[in-house]
Amino acid sequence: MSFQEELKKLTEKIKQYRDEARVQIHLAREDVKDEWDDLEQEWDRFRAKMEDIFHDAENASQETRQAAERLGKTLKDNYEELRNKLK
Repeated sequence: MSFQEELKKLTEKIKQYRDEARVQIHLAREDVKDEWDDLEQEWDRFRAKMEDIFHDAENASQETRQAAERLGKTLKDNYEELRNKLK
């Protein structure tokens, strides 16, 4: 699987977790809503980085790719944790 395919797959998984959490967020306590707001800011930063990398993927350094992948995995984990809190 290519790097771009891996990032697209990761992005789709994050989007899925994000969408599931959004559906349930109206039932959440205020502290969970604050966590949601923080994650949304991280989501916006992640999307901006992904756009930059996809736009210029061939010239992106290995360090940039790894940083984006780490950010994406952390963000995915955080959305998953929030989603689990809402169950």
